[in-house]
Amino acid sequence: MSLASGLPPAEPAAALADRPLEREIATDALRRGVLVAPVLIGAAAAAWGGKGAVSAAFGVGLAFANLALSGALLSRAARISPAALGGAAVGGYVLRLGLLTAVLFGVEGQPWLAMVPLALTLAVTHLGLLVLEARHVSASLAFPAMRPAKRGF
Repeated sequence: MSLASGLPPAEPAAALADRPLEREIATDALRRGVLVAPVLIGAAAAAWGGKGAVSAAFGVGLAFANLALSGALLSRAARISPAALGGAAVGGYVLRLGLLTAVLFGVEGQPWLAMVPLALTLAVTHLGLLVLEARHVSASLAFPAMRPAKRGF
């Protein structure tokens, strides 16, 4: 740790270029999601019974798959060029939104599905994981995928 700034030393630019930071961020979010998923599924089970628990588990799985696909697309595109990264971000969002919509239309009316807990869990999981991850990702370009150390205690 640098004594002057209180921040960890920066990694060389070559080391950062080889790291799939986008994939690391998505994997980190998924790790946090595994800890929160049982709470969401339990809440859905308490409110909607067995169908609610199954629907919530399916919603959590869809959210995890969406974040994993996002990380994979972005990390692959980042190795190509900044323009490819921008295209993957926008085009990937549209593609993933279309896939989620197709899956939801595909499972609609299934006897094991309750749409309200599925939709709520899908929304809460996406937003919750993004908020949790945003707290742990540095916005500084000098320290990508790292949170600067806190000063003081």
